[in-house]
Parts: sequence; structure tokens; C-alpha cells
Amino acid sequence: MMKQPVLLSALVLAPALLLGACMGSDAQRRGMESIHQPVVQRSDYLLDLQLAGDRLASGESQRLTGWLDGLRVGYGDHVGLDDQGRSSAMVRGQVSGTLAARGMLISDQMPVTAAPIAPGTVRVVVSRMKATVPGCPDWEHRLDTTFEAATSPNYGCAMNRNLAAMVARPEDLIRGAGTGDTDPTTSSRAINSYRKAAPTGGGGTTVKSEGK
Repeated sequence: MMKQPVLLSALVLAPALLLGACMGSDAQRRGMESIHQPVVQRSDYLLDLQLAGDRLASGESQRLTGWLDGLRVGYGDHVGLDDQGRSSAMVRGQVSGTLAARGMLISDQMPVTAAPIAPGTVRVVVSRMKATVPGCPDWEHRLDTTFEAATSPNYGCAMNRNLAAMVARPEDLIRGAGTGDTDPTTSSRAINSYRKAAPTGGGGTTVKSEGK
């Protein structure tokens, strides 16, 4: 019997405090930092695949392909293989090949799943993160003037909601991205390219005549 995918959710707080009932009070809005900060939510999707010896059972590769297509797996998702160290290199190669067709690799990051893995099966886990800004828009009051020198209740909502919507990897809002090393050559590459570029009016432009 084929097992259905299971959805697990866990809230991961971005590097900001979630304020409680006093979220909209003027006293909490005395600084320039918005009280409305992105919150990152992670959802884990599970699929157990049957094994036949040292490889996936007949039809399981197609089922994996359809499942990944249904989830629209792409950049920003993490796909891990949880086999409790029991699967062969053949099984891992089959799963890797399916992911390679989508330009993805098996992730080393494997979340802990509550459901046990049945003997003779391997589990594919897709971890997906989404960033939202709860409490926005916030129209607690529409007066722009406060007597506490505070920002408006809706201050920061537009910027942080746009940031949450545009970030390709929501987890970067939590841990950031990069190697941690500062390379002056890399950081100045864009500036050097701009400085070395020929001016657009230096004769390289072509004027198209009318009627041609």
C-alpha cells in the first residue's frame, strides 16, 4: 500500500522578536526598527518509496517524478533522502538522477521526521520555507501624529512584506548567506566592471534610420 505524503509545519523565528498584545502600542514603536518582522515557516513533505533489493521497486521512480512535479520543487527547496543508512548506492543514484533533471542535488540537511520508516522503504523529504510578515497591514489607528514620538502602526509593513515575497531562499533571513570570508576582489568586481566599461556615447551606438 502506497503511503500518502505527510505535511509537517514548524515555525522558525527570524532574527527579530515577536511582540505580544502590546504589539501596536506607541511605546514599542519608539525606534526606527519596525516591529513587523518576517517570520519564516518550514513545511516538510514526506514520501516513502518501496525497495526491490538494491534499487527502487518498479514504478517508484515515476511516482517520485510525479510527486516532485506536483510540489513544483525548485530553487530554495531542500530534498533529502532518509534511508537510515540501509539503502544502496543504486537507490541514491536513482533519486539523484531524478533531482538532477531539475538541476538539484540531494541535500545534506535532513530534518527529523516523527513517523518511523518501514522496512524495505526509503523516505524522500522535501523541506520548503516561506516568509511572511504577520500583523500586516496594521491600521490600529489612522492618525499620523503620536505623542510618544513613535512611528505609525503600519511602519515597515510594505518594505518587509516585499522582502519576504522576493527573497529566493527564505532561510537566508535567519542565517544569512555567504562563506563568511571577505574577498575584496569579489566585492569590488561590479565596481571595476562599471569603471572599465566604455561610455555609451563613444561611438559604439548605432542609429537606426527611419524606414529601415
